[in-house]
This record gives sequence, structure tokens and C-alpha cells, in this order.
Amino acid sequence: MYIKQIIIQGFKSYKEQTVIEPFSPKHNVIVGHNGSGKSNFFAAIRFVLSDAYTQMGREERQALLHEGTGSAVMSAFVEIIFDNSDDRFPTGKPELILRRTIGLKKDEYSLDRKNATKSDVMNLLESAGFSRSNPYYIVPQGRVTALTNMKDAERLTLLKEVAGTQVYEARRTESLKIMTETNNKRAKIDELLDYINERLSELEEEKEELRGYQDKDKERRCLQYTIDHREQAAIAEELDNLDEQRQNGVDDTDDNRERFLQGEKDLAEIDTEINDLKQQVEFLKVDKAQLENEHRDILRSKAKVELDVKGLTDGQSAAQQAKAQYEQELQSLQVSVRQHEKELSRIAPDFSAKQEQEATAKSELENAEAIRQRLYAKQGRNARFRNKTERDNWLRKEIDDSYPQLTKIKAVRMQTAEDIAVLEKEIASTEREISSLRGQYDQRGNSNEAMLQQVQSAKGDRDRLIDERKELWREDAKLDSVKGNAQKELHKAEQILSYTMDQNTSRGLASVRRIKRQHELDGVYGTLAELVDVNERFRTAVEVTAGNSLFHYVVDNDETASKVLDILQKERGGRVTFMPLNRLKPKFGNVPKANDAVPMIEKLQFDPMYEKAFQQVFGKTVVCPNLAIAAQYARSHGVSAITLDGDRSDKKGALTGGYHDPRQSRLEAVRNVTKWRNEHESHEIRSKEIKRAIEQKDQEITRAVGHLQKLDQARQRQENSYGPLRQELQSRVSTLQNKQDALDAKQRARLNIESNIKALTDQQTAHENEIASEFKKALTADEEIQLENLSTTIQDLRRHFSDISSSRSELETQKSTLEIELRENLRPRLEQLNAQESDNQEGGARGNLKESQRDLKRISKAVETVERKLEEIENSIDQANAQVTELEQRHAETRRQQEDIAKSIERQQKRVEKSMQKRSLLTKQAAEVNRKIRDLGVLPQEAFERFEKTKSDVIVKRLHKVNDALKKYSHVNKKAFQQYDQFTNQRDTLIKRRSELGSSQASIEELILVLDQRKDEAIERTFKQVSREFANVFEKLVPAGRGRLVIQRKIDRQQNDEEDSDDERRESVENYIGVGISVSFNSKHDDQQRIQQLSGGQKSLCALALVFAIQRCDPAPFYLFDEIDANLDAQYRTAVAQMLQSISKASEHDGQFICTTFRPEMLLVAEKCYGVRYLGNKSSGVVAVTREE
Repeated sequence: MYIKQIIIQGFKSYKEQTVIEPFSPKHNVIVGHNGSGKSNFFAAIRFVLSDAYTQMGREERQALLHEGTGSAVMSAFVEIIFDNSDDRFPTGKPELILRRTIGLKKDEYSLDRKNATKSDVMNLLESAGFSRSNPYYIVPQGRVTALTNMKDAERLTLLKEVAGTQVYEARRTESLKIMTETNNKRAKIDELLDYINERLSELEEEKEELRGYQDKDKERRCLQYTIDHREQAAIAEELDNLDEQRQNGVDDTDDNRERFLQGEKDLAEIDTEINDLKQQVEFLKVDKAQLENEHRDILRSKAKVELDVKGLTDGQSAAQQAKAQYEQELQSLQVSVRQHEKELSRIAPDFSAKQEQEATAKSELENAEAIRQRLYAKQGRNARFRNKTERDNWLRKEIDDSYPQLTKIKAVRMQTAEDIAVLEKEIASTEREISSLRGQYDQRGNSNEAMLQQVQSAKGDRDRLIDERKELWREDAKLDSVKGNAQKELHKAEQILSYTMDQNTSRGLASVRRIKRQHELDGVYGTLAELVDVNERFRTAVEVTAGNSLFHYVVDNDETASKVLDILQKERGGRVTFMPLNRLKPKFGNVPKANDAVPMIEKLQFDPMYEKAFQQVFGKTVVCPNLAIAAQYARSHGVSAITLDGDRSDKKGALTGGYHDPRQSRLEAVRNVTKWRNEHESHEIRSKEIKRAIEQKDQEITRAVGHLQKLDQARQRQENSYGPLRQELQSRVSTLQNKQDALDAKQRARLNIESNIKALTDQQTAHENEIASEFKKALTADEEIQLENLSTTIQDLRRHFSDISSSRSELETQKSTLEIELRENLRPRLEQLNAQESDNQEGGARGNLKESQRDLKRISKAVETVERKLEEIENSIDQANAQVTELEQRHAETRRQQEDIAKSIERQQKRVEKSMQKRSLLTKQAAEVNRKIRDLGVLPQEAFERFEKTKSDVIVKRLHKVNDALKKYSHVNKKAFQQYDQFTNQRDTLIKRRSELGSSQASIEELILVLDQRKDEAIERTFKQVSREFANVFEKLVPAGRGRLVIQRKIDRQQNDEEDSDDERRESVENYIGVGISVSFNSKHDDQQRIQQLSGGQKSLCALALVFAIQRCDPAPFYLFDEIDANLDAQYRTAVAQMLQSISKASEHDGQFICTTFRPEMLLVAEKCYGVRYLGNKSSGVVAVTREE
């Protein structure tokens, strides 16, 4: 590791940034004239690396900044770049950049461009080998002179610093300080022990007097307790009597109050019932007027329909006779058609079975004949061929020739199958069409009837919709009355609520509700009173606790609150207090958990999202059964406590209360307002819904009338469509017959094709089997037998086939006869009669008659319904009026009872107030007695029983005697026992502490001995190393001479010569008084001289030899010498330069030297030279130069 490069800016004479060319890792020399800035360059390096520039003031930092003319320099820095290729600095990088920047108000270090503390820098330098105990790797101007003029004692101090004894001295000093403190503590402990022992002997005497005093005092306290306890019991008994009387009075008051409240509720309910009944009467009158109008309209409609029915009935008798004759002929024809169809359905399965049997018999016959034919052919072939090869070739050829024919036949079969499938689908489709058409034709009467029913249904829907619209009109009229009543009640409830708050708050709440509705603010929730639901039992307590906070408005956040407040201020809409949930941070108090202290928040019902708001108001309040318990919990837990009657005790002890009229409840007023507002809003919404429903009914009625007109038109079109339908049906039946005939032909063709395919396939199989058999000229025995059997079988099959064919022909003849009769005769006649019926129906007017009769029946029923409703409404009006009269009488009676109860409550309240005053006085007396008992302290067990049966006057006399006896003990030390125990414990503790201090002192003395021994060893070891290196260095600098270091001791102060240091006795360092230098420049054997006897140049040389010796004992990575050769003679300058050259080049002393000089000897041995030049304006620069320059 070595200094690679230095950059200076603003430091002393180096104003501009000066970047020095990289240094050599060996020997570097810096030259320059006096005053050019060599020493400033040297000072710049010391500014970064040494402790010379620490703890500087403002003026000292100013002195380091450049002071030339021109712009002022506000800061300066020196940056040293180290080569770290040997990883001497533990950074893991090949270079280390160390910079120190200084200004008037700053002094900073940085490592590798990152800020660092001074301690970090010093620790890093020490880890790289820059020892703080050896500052001689930097030798500034004057250091050599100071070392030259140094006294022997000062050299000994220097040697101690090099040996690192400062650490030992610091630890020894600290140990001596601790030992001194330990001795002082032991002395104080001894003084305390003497005082404690003296005080314990005095307390032994005071203990005896204290025992006599305690016996008398014990008797006094027992007597005093008995007196106070009896007084306490008397007061408690009287308080119990008062509480019992008060409780009875409270119970009576509570009963009266409950009766009064119940009476108020009954009055409110009666008023509500009367209003409801009166409103109901108004509704009934409206219904009655509407029903009467409807009754007149229905009667006019009924008269008109009755006239229509009479006219239609007279024209219907003539058509009755013609219809009877027609129906008789139609019935007879229908019976004939059913008989023929039944016979045809009976024959058809037998005919199909015979067809299948005939096909099976034909197939078996053809198969047998084919087998016989193949056997005959085989028999003839065997005679044609000479060998098996010729036969096989001919058979293969036959097989190959049959394949094209077979493929062609299969293709025909596939086409035939496709044609059959198409015909079957077409037949099925045509049958469905015929069935549909016949169903339509057969059901034309039903269709007419269905169409007529649809028309009637449409008329019914129209009438129903009209009735529903009438009901909606009626309900709308009722709702207008109800809405007006709700509006009146809401206004009344709002007035009552406004009396419970100031006018600004009332206007503000109304404005906030309007703003919320206009601006659609979802984050505006409502007042606390609107958001909570409270049991009636806790209503008074909740109102007293909340006060005006009941009308605080809860919002989601402060942004919403600010928006509403801005609008309120612009409109001057009143005053409202908002509670933004995001800003509320309720503090949870120490709420007691007991049966007689219920947290009020638990008795409130509200949405959890508003919990912060309710915790803010009610979180620190508990509900107690009475004021005494409330006051107790308020003091002990720091909460507000309240009773169900509204009596309150806060955490500061203040009691408030009194009678609260439940008829003026704010919560009840808010609930009434909310109730009527919701009811009014619901009626308003319902009214709008009804109006929309009426509009919708108008549209539905319009659509129903249009639908009815369309149905009438459709009925006319249907009646005119049966002629074309009959013609279409006949055409479809003819088409179906043709397709069935074509299907039968295709099926017969498919059977023939299947038979041909089977014959060819069997022939191919027989040829292949024959190829696989042996070649013979004649048939085998089995084949001969088979051929004979086939002849008989074929004859039997032909007879069987002939029988089946005959049976099938007979059935086919019967089937054809029936089908022709149905197709050509019966069905056309039936269709003709049906057409005639249709024509008759088309020309008749029966439908109109039936329709008119139904209308008459419906209207008659409607008349009966309206009359029944009118009768019911009249009865309901009479009943409602009777109930109103009865309720008004009950209301007057209840009001009289309420006045009597109110007077009784007022009288009882006065009695309770007097009782409370007396109870308060007794409570104070009881508290005073309890204080006296507490002042007696802890009582012995006998105090509760000793004087229990003694009379009170005897106890008083005895108490006076005891008090007189206690007067002679007025001087007694009442804490003698306690003090004796305290001093005894303190003495034991001090003795134990003194023993511990003795052990600590022994340990410290042992540590001091060890430190002294290690320090002596370090000094002796360092002296030997430095002395040996001094002799070696001096011998190199002065080859003809000899030099050594000499330890000065107290016992040989007057001796000038000493034995060699290796033979010195090991004595304590306290005997060392200095280190002398003894040298000889001319001979190794002449008498040596002391340094005081030498010339100035010789002294400087000895000082340099000592510096080199110290550096060899504690080597550094590099060395900085500032004009160390200034006072040396030429020959010694040469020796020093050569020594520096040898040290820098020696591998075991791989160190870098940077020397400033103005002598030529060092230039001759330096590897790189640098010149410091004065640039004017108090500025310097450094450049690399050659030796010649």
C-alpha cells in the first residue's frame, strides 16, 4: 500500500485544484525554493492523516483556507488516493480515496466518495498500520530539532509512548481511582456502624416504655371503638328507617308516575283511535258516493242488455228443426265410417303378418334353389378341369367378375333405402298435416267456441281493468285525505319538537335535511336522537346525559360537514353542530362492571357504523339504581353516573337532579316527528305510485280494448276460412295415397335386391370354400346327400309359399275394398255434411245470444255486488260514529284521573325532599363516625367483644381514666420498635457491604500489580528493540563510528558508562529516569560521547538515527519527511539519502518515502521528483520534474 496521488484545492497556498502526478511506491522527493509552498504540501498530507489538525476553532479553520486576492475561498479539501492492491485497507477495492473537506462551519471526511466520521477514518488508518503510539512516520520541520534537543527524561517518555504504556497507565489510573472510592466508602460505613450500635443501645431502653404505652393505648382504642360503633349502629338504623320510608314513598311515587304515564299513553291512544275513526268515516263517505254513481251506471247498462237478449231469443226458434235433421244424418254417416275403419284396422295386422310370412317363405325357397343350383354347377365343373389349379383359377375369375355386379346391386339397394326413407318421412309429414288439418276442421266448432271465449275473456279483462282503475281512483281519493292528516300531524309534532330547542338549532336541522335531499348527500346520516332507539325505561337518563348533544348531526367525514356548513352559512339557515365520524376519537373510560352499574351505551340500540358518535357522548356514563350508588361509582371510577329518574353525579362529585316531566321528552318528540315524517313520506310515495298506476291502467285499458277489437276481427276471419281448409284437406289425402303406393313398390323392389345380394354373396362364399377344398371329379358323399334332400325341401317350400300367397291375396282384396269405400264414398259425404254444418254456423246468431246472456248475467251480479257494498258501508259508518262517541267519553274520564294522579305525585315529592334533607345530615354524621373509627387504626380482636355488654356511661368514665393515664407517656418514642428493626437491618446490610468492598479492594490491588508488571515488560522490550535498531542504523549512517541508547536509573545517576543493555538488571520502571544517547563518530573502540557533547550536525544525525530505529520497530506503509536533512553535513546527507534508498528498495521494508528538501543528495537517489513553484497571488503548484531541472 502507498500513496498513489494527491489532489489539493483551496488549502493554504494551493488555491486552484492541484492534481499531483502519481507518486512512485518507493522514494519521492519534493523540491522548491523557500516560500514556494513545500511545507504547505507537507501540511496538506498531515491535515488528512495525522491528529495535528483536530478540534479547531473558526479562526484556525480560516487560517487553513487560501487568503490571496480575488474571490474568497469558502472551503478547501485535500484528497489522498491510496493504492490498495495488497488489501491492507479492508475495503475489497484496489484503491481507497480519502478526502477531508474544511470550511468556516464544517469539517468533513469521506471514504470512497461517501461521508464518514473521523473515528471511522482513524480506525481504518490504524487497521492499515498507522500506529497512534508511533507518530514518527510523519516527520515535519522542527521534529528532528526537537528530538535533538530532547532531554533524557523526555526520551524516556517518548520510549514509553512507542511501547504503548498509555493504555496501561489509563487502566492503572482508573483502578487507583476506584480503590480510593472504595476506601472512602469503607470509612463512611464504619462511621455509620458506630452510630447504629450507639442508637440500638438507646432504643433498648425506649422499648420498655413503649410497651406500657401500647397497653394503655390499646384499652383506649377498644373503649373508643365501642362508643363509636354504638353511635354508628344508631345512625345506620335511623338511615335504614329513612330509606325504608323513602323507598315506600318512591314506590308510591313510581306507581303514581307509572299510572300517570300510562294514562298519558291511554289518552294518546284514544286520540289516535278517534282520529283514525273520523278519518275512516270520511273514507267510507267517499266510497259511498263513488258506489252510488257506479250503481246508477250499471243499472243503465243492464236495461240495454235486457233489450238485446229479448230480440235475439225471438229469431232463434226457426233454426232448431233444420238442425235436428242434419244431426241425425251426420250421426248415421259417422257410425258407418267408424265401422269401416274398425274392420280395416282389424284386417291390417293380419295382412302385414301374411306379407312377412310370404317374404320369409320366398326367401327360404330361393335360398334352397340357389344351393341346389351351385351343387349342380360344381358337379359339371369338376368334369371340365384337369387339375385343381385350372379349377381354382376359373373360380377366382368368377369371384372377381361377381364383385362389380355385387357393388352395383348394393348401390341400387342404398339408393332404394334412401328413397324409402324419404317417402316414409314425407308420408309421416303428410299424415301429420292431414291430422292437423282434420283436427282443425273437426274442431271448427270448438275453435269458434274458443275464439268466442277469448273474446269474452278479453271483455272480462277490459271490465276488470276498468274496475281496478275505479279502485285506484277510490284509493287515491282516500290517500289525499290521509296525506293531509299526516301533514297536519307532522306540522304539530315539529312545533312540539321546536319548543325543546332554540330557534337557530331548529332552523339549522330543517336546513340540513333540505340540503341533504337537494344535493343527495349520502354521508349526512342524522341527529343522535334520530339514529338511536331507547327503551322507555332509560329515556329520561339518556336525555339528561346527552343534553343538547341529542341534536348533533352525524356525518361521515369532515369534508361533508364543511360542505354542508358552507351552504348553511351562505343561506343563513341556522346553527348545527356536526360530528364527523372520521374525526371522532372517543376515550374509553374506566367503566365499572357490576350489576348495579350498567354502561349506558349497552342500553342503546344503533347501527354499529355510528358507534364512535355514541361512544363520544354516552361512553363514560353508567346507569345506577339510586343516587348514592351513582356518587360512589363516579368517585371511584371517574365516570358520570345517572339514575333512571335523571339524578346525576359526575366524576368531580357534583350532584344534579330533579323531576323530569316525561310528557316533554325530547326523544319522544323526535320519535313522533320521525314517525309522522316517515308516514307522510310513505303516503306521498304511495300517492305517486297510485297516480303512476292509474296512468298505467289507462294504458292497459287502451291495450285491452285494442286486443278485443283484434279478436273480433280474428273471429270473422276464422269463420270465413273453413272452405279453403276443406279443399286443402282433400288434396293432402290424395297426395298421401299416391305416396303410400310408391312406398309399397319401393319396398317390394328392396326385397328383390336383398335376395339378389344374398344369392351373389352365397355364390362367392361357395366358390371360396370350393377353392379351399380338394380337387375331385365328382361331388362328395355329403354333397350328394344334400342334393337329394334339397329336391324334397324345395317342393315343400313351393307348396307352403303357394298357400301363404293365396291367404295374402284374399286379405288384400278385403283391405282394398274397405279403403276404396272409405275414400270414394263415406269420407267425402262426411266432409260434405261437416261443410254444411259450418255454413249453418257461419250464418247463425247463437253466439251473439249467448254473449248477450252472459253480459246480462255479469251485469246483474255487479249490481248485487254494488248494492251489498253500499249496505256494508252504511253499517260501517254507523258503527264508527258509535265508537267515536264511546271513545270521547273514555277520554274525558281518563283526563280527570290524570289530574288526580298529578296532585298526588306533587304531594309525595315534597315529602321526599324533606326526607332527603334529613338523610343528608345523618349521612354526614355517619361519615364523621366512620372517620373516627378509621383513625383508631388496626384494632385487636378483643375490641369487638370486650365491652360489648358494658353500659355506655361506664365506658365513658373508664375512657376518661385511660386518657389521664396516657398523659404521662407523652414523651415516649412511639416508633421505638420500628426504628430498632430498621437499624438492625441497616447494620446487617452495612456489614455485608463492607465485606464486599474489602473483596473488591483486593481484586483491584492485584490488577494494579499485573498492569505494572506488563508495563515494565513492554518498556524493557521496546527499549531493547529500539536500542538494537539504533545501533544498526547508526552503524549504516556512520560506518566508522558506533552508537547506542543508555537507560538512566536512580541508583546510578552519577555513572557515565553502563554495561550493555542486554546485561542490565530487571528493575521496576519507577527506577528509570531517562534514556541517553552515547555515540562515537571516529572509532568503534574509542570512548563514546554523550549527545550533549556533539556538534549540531552530529546531534541531527543521532536524532534521525533514533527516528529510523523507532520506525523499524513499528514500521508504517509510508513515511513523510519534511527537510530532515537541513542541518546535516554533506557526507551525512549522502548517507541518509542512501539509507532511504536502501530502505525503500528492500523487500522486507517495502515502504514509500515522500521527502521535501532543497539539497541535491536526495535528488540523486529518488525515483521521482516533484517541484513546488510559486505562481503568484500567494498560490503554489506542484509538477513532476527531472533531476536536471
